[in-house]
Amino acid sequence: MRGPTAPKDPEKKKPYFYIMREKEIFGLEQPDGRGVQFLYEDGGRLINSAQISGNITDQELLDLLKTTEGFRKLVHSIGVSVETEDPDEPVDFVFQMYGKTDPYKGGTNIVRNMQGNGAESRILLDEVDWSEDDREPGQIRFEFEKPGVLGHVNVRFFLNDGFDAPEAAEEKEVDVTSKEYADMIGHSLLNLGNTARLEQAIQKAKRGEQVTLAYIGGSITQGAGAIPINSECYAYKSYRSFADAFGTGDNVNYIKAGVGGTPSELGMLRFDRDILRDGTVEPDVVIVEFAVNDEGDETKGDCYESLVRKILALPNHPAVVLLFAVFANDWNLQDRLSVVGERYNLPMVSVMDAVTPQFKQKIGEGRVLSKNQFFYDIFHPTNIGHTIMADCLTHLLMQVDACLQDTGDMSLDMTDHLLAQKPAIGSTFENVRLLDRSTDGIAEIDCGAFSEKDELLQCVELDEDLHGTPEFPYNWMYQGTKESVNPYFEMKISCKALLLIFKDAGELSVGKADVYVDGQKVLTADPHVNGWIHCNPVILFAEDTVKNHIVKIQMVEGDEDKFFTILGFGYVA
Repeated sequence: MRGPTAPKDPEKKKPYFYIMREKEIFGLEQPDGRGVQFLYEDGGRLINSAQISGNITDQELLDLLKTTEGFRKLVHSIGVSVETEDPDEPVDFVFQMYGKTDPYKGGTNIVRNMQGNGAESRILLDEVDWSEDDREPGQIRFEFEKPGVLGHVNVRFFLNDGFDAPEAAEEKEVDVTSKEYADMIGHSLLNLGNTARLEQAIQKAKRGEQVTLAYIGGSITQGAGAIPINSECYAYKSYRSFADAFGTGDNVNYIKAGVGGTPSELGMLRFDRDILRDGTVEPDVVIVEFAVNDEGDETKGDCYESLVRKILALPNHPAVVLLFAVFANDWNLQDRLSVVGERYNLPMVSVMDAVTPQFKQKIGEGRVLSKNQFFYDIFHPTNIGHTIMADCLTHLLMQVDACLQDTGDMSLDMTDHLLAQKPAIGSTFENVRLLDRSTDGIAEIDCGAFSEKDELLQCVELDEDLHGTPEFPYNWMYQGTKESVNPYFEMKISCKALLLIFKDAGELSVGKADVYVDGQKVLTADPHVNGWIHCNPVILFAEDTVKNHIVKIQMVEGDEDKFFTILGFGYVA
């Protein structure tokens, strides 16, 4: 009989930091029937994940996360745990490196088959078969055999010898019933404003009349970071709060129209279709959320104010609430855009004012939540973050109702008088309309070789839907030179301002196009600037008077065999 053998020397405990810590995931249905949660880590997002979830401040460590080479130098192994309702649930963890020549097909895929039992699985990087084409850490995916699976995950990086990381900070569950939480929410009310139109919407709901709440914005309004996106997003939660507080059953309706990565420059072009549903919807309240997307607005606020004025001037007199979200670097465009709210005395809600002071607090000193708890990534809130945003909007509504109850008198709506004054920034595009393949009688168009329809489009989850709806399906796509047709797109139109909306993409098969107005080249539209399927609006001209113009779009020399999609135009007649 053999005696006990001596134990192996234990591996030295390695320092680590989280890039995901107690984050929710949801297997969104894919065309092949699987469920997948996508998490993008390229373009500095992995650095932000390390800062938010791992509390990493060491610039040397952060810089190493920019490239696959640096990542391999820093990271010894990856620890991953997934917990689902069914502990036997099979799940594949995939960490994809983006390639140098082909970003989405040329890099290494680190794959680990797991189960949803909460046990951590360690992936040793020395055992990975690396590609020579690797450029940078690109995306993380959690892949399920079927859609609709909910789970919680942790992902942490164990470091190689010579590197260190701070200990993981303690986090307590957010107590939404506490006085400290209520005080935090109270700080979000930037301006109560003229509440007449909100009062009207609340009173209509209480009388049992049909009331519609509408939300327009970027990816936060789309619901990014909310798991699942349709029922945990701030828009749905605040709509339900309004319906529960003021509705009489099923008389409160919901319109959600957020599109990821887009500014009010695009929002004003899709408002008629995505919010008014081409004249079939009359919203009573419209929440506008572009405070973290409008850095890309060429007009620095003119498009934003044009959209606000467009909504306020609708015949049914809807209320407008300006919502200022925040990024994880404590930034938004509140200072620039709040002047619009001040000009029209609009209700304004600042999530930044509510939560950013919390991030400076220490445990035991009144801190309600950490930055990791609020943010899913640098751009988007977690479920509790979306709850906070919804509670900030609800706080405004409750203040309005309380004032109405105290006085018993409806406020006087001064909006029409304020609209007659000089705009705070500009109103160039207040009357902008969308022109696409479905529009008749506005322009004379010869689409030439831009004759195909692109069906691989940016899709968004509208309203309560979990399935994406394509944006700008009535488009013109160039798919290579065709014999006997013009190799260019030509449009004759009478207007004083014109915008082009074109499709961004990361594929190598997509090319650039030159845009000419009246024979003069005004820009080269490059779909690779953003690097993902995305709707990109650009201003071609904005003038004081209506004139006849000829717009010509053709592929740049050398890209004649590639693809390009014109999603539509915005025009001011």
